[in-house]
Amino acid sequence: MSVDQANVRRIAHLARIAVKDDEVPHLEQELNAMLSFVEELSAVNVDGVEPMTSVIPMKMKMREDVVTDHAGPQVIVRNAPTSEDNFFMVPKVVE
Repeated sequence: MSVDQANVRRIAHLARIAVKDDEVPHLEQELNAMLSFVEELSAVNVDGVEPMTSVIPMKMKMREDVVTDHAGPQVIVRNAPTSEDNFFMVPKVVE
């Protein structure tokens, strides 16, 4: 699989990334290099290899699942700069 310049422009458009025309050839090479590396990885035989989460075998630390009472909403919003009716108040960010 390979990517051409039209694909690079489409990917940039879908990702909402501004790409200048002089950057497209370089990005094309970079994407093709990544895809060829993935093709190399897919050629590796992994039959019988167990999935792992770490290169060092380890067990996850487990804790007892216990229900605990919290102090209540008044205590939680006490540290908020502003609150109203036990809700955090935040500045409006969308017009």
